[in-house]
Amino acid sequence: MKVKLIAFLLLLANVALAQRTTRLNTGWEFVRQDLGGVWEAVRPVVAGNPESVPLWQSVTLPHCFNAHDAVRPDQNYYQGPGWYRTQLTVQNPYANGRTRLHFEGAGQKTDVYINTTKVGSHVGGYDEWTVDITNAVAIFQQTEAYQKQFNGRIPLSIRCDNSRDLEMIPSDLSDFNVYGGLYRYLNLEYLPAVAVERLAAKAEVDAAGKTGSLTLKATFLESSLSTTETPVSVRLLDPQGKPVGKYQGRLMVKAGEVELHQFVLKNPRLWSPDRPQLYTVQLTVGNGPQAYQQTNKVGFRHSEFVEHGPYKLNGQRLLLRGTHRHEDHAGVAAAMTEAMIREEMVLMKRMGVNFIRLGHYQQSRIVLNLCDSLGILVWEEIPWCRGGLGGPVYQAQAKRMLRNMVQQHYNHPSIIIWGLGNENDWPGDFPEFDKQKIRAFMTELNDLSHQFDRSRYTAIRRCDFCKDIVDVYSPSIWAGWYRGIYTDYKEVTEKEFAGVKRFLHVEWGGDSHAGRHSETPDNALAKITAGQGADERAGDASLFGGSARVSKDGDWSESYLCNLVDWHLKEQETMPWLSGTAYWPFKDFSTPVRPDNPVPYMNQKGVVERDFTPKEAYYVFQSYWTTAPMVHLYGHSWPVRWGEAGELKMVKVYSNCAEAELFVNGKSYGVKKRNSQDFPAAGLHWNVPFAPGENQLRVVASQGKQTVQDHISFRYQTQKWGKPTKLVLSKIADTNGQTTVEVKLYDAQGVQCLDAANWVEFSLVGAGQLHDDLGTSSGSRKVQAYNGRAIICLEAQPGKTAVAVQSPGLETVLLML
Repeated sequence: MKVKLIAFLLLLANVALAQRTTRLNTGWEFVRQDLGGVWEAVRPVVAGNPESVPLWQSVTLPHCFNAHDAVRPDQNYYQGPGWYRTQLTVQNPYANGRTRLHFEGAGQKTDVYINTTKVGSHVGGYDEWTVDITNAVAIFQQTEAYQKQFNGRIPLSIRCDNSRDLEMIPSDLSDFNVYGGLYRYLNLEYLPAVAVERLAAKAEVDAAGKTGSLTLKATFLESSLSTTETPVSVRLLDPQGKPVGKYQGRLMVKAGEVELHQFVLKNPRLWSPDRPQLYTVQLTVGNGPQAYQQTNKVGFRHSEFVEHGPYKLNGQRLLLRGTHRHEDHAGVAAAMTEAMIREEMVLMKRMGVNFIRLGHYQQSRIVLNLCDSLGILVWEEIPWCRGGLGGPVYQAQAKRMLRNMVQQHYNHPSIIIWGLGNENDWPGDFPEFDKQKIRAFMTELNDLSHQFDRSRYTAIRRCDFCKDIVDVYSPSIWAGWYRGIYTDYKEVTEKEFAGVKRFLHVEWGGDSHAGRHSETPDNALAKITAGQGADERAGDASLFGGSARVSKDGDWSESYLCNLVDWHLKEQETMPWLSGTAYWPFKDFSTPVRPDNPVPYMNQKGVVERDFTPKEAYYVFQSYWTTAPMVHLYGHSWPVRWGEAGELKMVKVYSNCAEAELFVNGKSYGVKKRNSQDFPAAGLHWNVPFAPGENQLRVVASQGKQTVQDHISFRYQTQKWGKPTKLVLSKIADTNGQTTVEVKLYDAQGVQCLDAANWVEFSLVGAGQLHDDLGTSSGSRKVQAYNGRAIICLEAQPGKTAVAVQSPGLETVLLML
């Protein structure tokens, strides 16, 4: 997709803006601990005492407690309270208007104070919520402190707490961090006296796409209720901004949901992943400068999961080509900015994604807006994830978060599924694990979801004893990773498909350590018996013990993951009954339950690293899922290959073009035709000899008159190596004040050990700073080597900085910079 087109689509983001909204990003202070009381957040400002404790640090929002410690090796991430404080200038322009704080998400329990008055609380880290501060502000403005100590500003203090709590969802047994902090945007919001709390826009169209209807209902703020009629107007604009409908009337602003109007459209322009056409709804309540205004984007599409069949959008079969997203990023954890989120979603779209499961919680409105404008269908779910079933407080939170998720994201045309749970067959939080009680609560959630929204399907993943309750079910199928071999995939999937009314396969794939490659990636499959199932079972994620499985016995190379992905995608093209799949996940993310992974505390199943660096598997997906001509030679991050002199070595090319020609050291090795069923790399693979030493590879692919090309270079090593006996540390780059160092492992004869996966740990002495705690292969101070090497970046002062690296059983080495 061209950059200009993407930029245009992003302008169409589905927004629902209040009349006056300001993001409160700057001017914050933070302390990661509890206070004796809210007065301690206010007192140092009042007293101006430089000896006040604790010491606060300046931060900007979004901000997460766990930006670094979530992936810090050898320690648990912080779970507990933290405090934020700032001062607001409040100037509501509306007569008798309301002033609110709008939280787009905060983790996980939050209390809000104006001066020392508690004005609101919320439990749950992922749904949106508001706090009306109108009265508290008005009261504080009458105090002497308002003018003298605070110079006309309002002290705001917020306590967030992500402490472990068994009576909250999600469970701390979940394979992701339960983050703390103001990690989504916080807005100061001014509303006029009469304002809408929620606008529900139900856009429907028949399967033929001939007739569409848009039903609008509004829920007003309780403070807006009156006994007099209020003027209301609505304009409907088509995707090009042309008016196609208008309504003007008067209504009584009363409690509950009020129907505004229904538009009927002939031959509406349909929303789809290829053409995400969005209509604009402009609502005005009242007249003149005191009127309330709101703008929403809506889309018309017909969504159907065929019973015992595929998925259809607008009456046509659409293979859902999906992935997953966690709210997590290098250096910031959950506190991703809008620019970061946009970059991530565009990367997904460029990979060819048309579907995403948002795991395992309601995500930012920014994500949903981008799904609408980019054309990505969505499964969004509540965080009832693992652990079992808690009591009344636990269940009330789950139901509340379901209601909030549906109501807050109801208008998004991208959403086709509401998820009710994930891995609810996974016990551990409570002494009792009662399947019948879990079934009863799942039934209650399913009924509630249909009550809130009859137009969308419900779904869960991996809880077989509840699979008959929801509309769509996804079993556990991890062929070639936790169980079985990847060639089992189609047979296992067909069996699972036959056992449910509507089938969708979400979560498949495998871990890969970025930068690690293998000449024999499938060796581990020889230890595993085919046909033994492909589900994930208790203990399969462990790197120790249990039955043979690739997740434990494989090499975690990018080479193996590419083969696994390649096989799955080739098979999916020959399964006409398949509704679709979603690869788990798009990006590596941090998790507290995987301390022993090659990057500690990281789930490394992503096709991009935690900092958006694509792995090789990203291009395998592109070669199957995109149409703009592309070509990619496998091995861009593989500096040294190895083998015998004169041995034929495989070169793989991933491309969506009809044919490709390979050149090795300037010599053509012929043209190959693409055939998706010719594994691997859809037939674009060559067996060629490499010259000892440096080699240059180039590929030219063509699609009609269009050609694209790619090239790589590497060293070919024919020397054999033994056990690693020493480390060699060197500086390999020094750019813009950032130094990159590399450690290599050698044997006693001085030959680099190209399959060495030893643990190495970097440290720094003197001035400077390591760029670590990023959760990436090159941004972690403790990491497994990839092909006998590892790198890290740092800031150094010449002559005043030394870097050390150690590895168990080897002599520590030191490099003065």
